[in-house]
Amino acid sequence: MIDKKFWSGRRVFLTGHTGFKGAWLSLLLRRLGAEVHGFALAPDHPGGVFEVADVERDIHHTVGDIRDPAALAAALKAARPEVVIHMAAQSLVRVSYAEPVRTFQTNVMGTVNLLEAARHAPKVRAVLVVTSDKCYENFDWVLGYRETDRLGGRDPYSASKGCAEMVTAAYRQSFYSAPGTAAVATVRAGNVFGGGDWATDRLIPDAMRAFGSDEVLRIRNPHAVRPWQHVFDVLLAYLVLCELLVHKGHDFAEAWNIGPSIDHEVPVSAIVERVTRLWGDGAGWQQDGGDHPHESKFLRLDCSKAYARFGWKSRIALDRGLELAVAWYRAARKGADMRAFSHAQLAEFI
Repeated sequence: MIDKKFWSGRRVFLTGHTGFKGAWLSLLLRRLGAEVHGFALAPDHPGGVFEVADVERDIHHTVGDIRDPAALAAALKAARPEVVIHMAAQSLVRVSYAEPVRTFQTNVMGTVNLLEAARHAPKVRAVLVVTSDKCYENFDWVLGYRETDRLGGRDPYSASKGCAEMVTAAYRQSFYSAPGTAAVATVRAGNVFGGGDWATDRLIPDAMRAFGSDEVLRIRNPHAVRPWQHVFDVLLAYLVLCELLVHKGHDFAEAWNIGPSIDHEVPVSAIVERVTRLWGDGAGWQQDGGDHPHESKFLRLDCSKAYARFGWKSRIALDRGLELAVAWYRAARKGADMRAFSHAQLAEFI
């Protein structure tokens, strides 16, 4: 459970705060009373959480690119944070095929720039680097990947996230292992969904665009199995880890899987069927038989370490999470006050 007193007045530096997860985390931190300093590119969709929930009015908002080490270091120094959460990334597999250089520059060198800036900021006590469940070399087996399994990836995105893990481990051992240095951890989450995500080539956003336009949703690989989890579940786990990094220091400075319970690991088709029923109004889907880049058939996470070490487990059932997501998009389509609506959804869990 979150320690609300821990976050009250706590200075947090958050990269990627204009993105889907980053905007929700900004709202969550402000509800907890933290002082949030965000550093990110300008939001890329006017209907995203950052814009419609008016997140900018709650935080210290700086537009910048993590590929610019001087700008990033200056912003972090000015923020004087105790906790740093690194979420900025190029986060789409298909974009990584089209823009591999930008993907590696952002996901690998951006992580280097962040860790380098943080080690010269004396007040920083904890750094959490968010990577991806796709950082593992995927053998399409049905077993869950553990934190000690081999890193890798055949597409630029997955490879870049494996590299980010290796960069963080190298910095942790080289610069963040001595007494008094910040505790640095990485976190690998599953397929995160929730209201306000409009990224292309993601299942829920693609479904909401199609259904909102009275179009049939086209699915590339309905049989692919993924670990699905609502964004609130993931963000709460991130904050618990940050608390542990501050309180327990280097004892928790390592890699962590944060995935859902096994009943959340279902095929794409199962998610689509549930979302289609929730939307109603004639929503439908079909398989897209076109030529698409390689996608793994199975991706599962073994999260037993997090369960055993700090008792973390999913709080939001899969069906409830999908209900929350569809309700958010429906409210936005109807012109609701999305700042109030977004806070109301968070209030159910905080």
